[in-house]
Formats: sequence, structure tokens, C-alpha cells
Amino acid sequence: MPKQNQTRDYSSRPVDNKSTQQRRPKVTIKTIQSMYRKKEPISMMTAQDYPSGLIVDQSGIDMCLVGDSLAMVSLGYDSTNPLTVEDMLHHCRAVARGAKAPFIVADLPYGSYEASPQDAVRVSLKFMKEGNCDAVKLEGGIEMSETIEKITRIGIPVLAHIGLTPQRQASLGGFRVQGKTAKQASGLLRDAFAVQKAGAFGVVLEAIPAEIAGYITDQLEIPTIGIGAGVECSGQVLVQNDALGLFDRFVPKFTKQYCNLNQIMTNALKEYHEEVKTRQFPAPQNTYPIDPVQLDKFFALEKERMGIHEEEEAKSIHAL
Repeated sequence: MPKQNQTRDYSSRPVDNKSTQQRRPKVTIKTIQSMYRKKEPISMMTAQDYPSGLIVDQSGIDMCLVGDSLAMVSLGYDSTNPLTVEDMLHHCRAVARGAKAPFIVADLPYGSYEASPQDAVRVSLKFMKEGNCDAVKLEGGIEMSETIEKITRIGIPVLAHIGLTPQRQASLGGFRVQGKTAKQASGLLRDAFAVQKAGAFGVVLEAIPAEIAGYITDQLEIPTIGIGAGVECSGQVLVQNDALGLFDRFVPKFTKQYCNLNQIMTNALKEYHEEVKTRQFPAPQNTYPIDPVQLDKFFALEKERMGIHEEEEAKSIHAL
């Protein structure tokens, strides 16, 4: 029997497991490989908590990235670097509760895997066991190939990430497009071949000219997931807050903003604020009724209680 969606009538009510809505099948590595062989574009979107994970699940998206971009869009940091392993695990668990069908990939946070392959293996195991993830993602090319090989050797799928690597943006001169010269493009191709040989099941190509990303995609035998890398990649990924207009700082050029939820939500809360101030909310339809007979009984009990209270108070005054 297929699993059923969990529904609630309101946010604090316990989950109801009796929904009749069928859940779509779980996306696996084999699913992704099948899409790649068929040249079916792979959709990927970030999520950072239960609601955003649930939205990814309900949207039919193939892969869900618990990206370290949550450092900025959820936690208010100026970069991804302050994010800790415990921060990421907390968010991974929340996303996994909502995103049941998508293939969940967790970003390994900056400083948790670079020192040695052994460190990377330990933290990857932690994400698989405690974060309820299906794979991990790490930044880097040739220099990380040994690390990728060690992680994949113990059965943990790895999604590599080359091009603009945000965790290393300081050494790249900021958030700049990569691969704009012939030498840089050749370096990216070498990186792509290296992570493929090391066992990565796919590779993210970020902020790379479309022609270079398309060529790399053609040369590889694993899927490429583009973000600012053109339409010829095997799939695409965006930061959910950027795509939905929820991030108030800036919108990268490569992002398409499908709606402006920030404005919609702000207007909605302004309306709520005004209705509270003018006592328009809650309206009768937002309140719970009581049987008039029971209400009369309640007031009778109150009248009796107040009478007893007044009598006792009078006796107390008289005693003084």
C-alpha cells in the first residue's frame, strides 16, 4: 500500500495519518540515473525547514538540497561560513519530515570536511545517520577527489560542486562568474573529470558560462546540476527563497523570481495588524460557539459564586 500524506486541521493539532491522498514514490539514485539516461531534466530546489521541505515534496520536484545558503536566508548571517554541523543537522531533520519523496542532499558546512578525508567521512556518516539525508554535497574539484573517493567507498552518495563555490568565495575574489577564460574553463573541465572519477554521482556547476557548462555536461557520464550555468545542464537548482521572492537582500542574475512572497506576506500581516487594532479580527466565523443553555447555566453559577463571595466579604468587614 502507498504511504499516505499527513494532514492537520490546524498547526498545533497532532498529525493525522488517515489522509486518503497518495504519496508519490521516493526518488532514489537509480531514479536520478534513469532520468539522466533518458535525458530528462532533473529538478532540484533548496529547503531549510519542515514547511519548505513539504512544499518541495508537494511540487513534484526530484531533488531537495538542504543548502548552506540557509545561513543567510534563514539565520541572517552574511555568508555560509558561520554555519555549524549542528545547525545543518537541525535543519536537515526538519526538511526530511516534510520532503518524503524527493532525494535529499545535505551541504557539508564549511570547516567540517576540508582538513582530511577522515574528517569528511565522519561528518558524512553523521549527516546520513542523524540528518536523515540521502546524500551529501561538498565543494571542490581535483583537490577534493580523494575525499570524495573515501566517502563514496563506504556507500555514501556524493554530489560534487565546482565553479563558483560560495564557501571559498574569498579566495575567488568574491561571488564572480568562473570559467570566463580558456584557462579557467579547462581547469573546470579537469575538476569535473576528477570528481566523476572519484565516484561523485553528479556535480553542481555554479556561475559558469552556458557554453562551458554545456560542454562539460556533454563530456561527463554523470548528471550536472546547473545554477547560473545555462539550460544545457542535466538539471537545475535554485534557492527556494530566491525563487519565491522571500529573500530581502538581493536576487542573483541567474535566479528567476516566480512570485514575490515577501510582499504578499508583508501585506497580509499588515492587514492582520489593522484588523486586530480595529477589532475586526477575530470575526464570528473565527470563534467557537457555546450552547445558550450551557451559557445561562454558567452565568447562574457565576451569580451564585459572586453572591457567596459578597456575603463572606460582608461578614469579614462586620468582624472588624
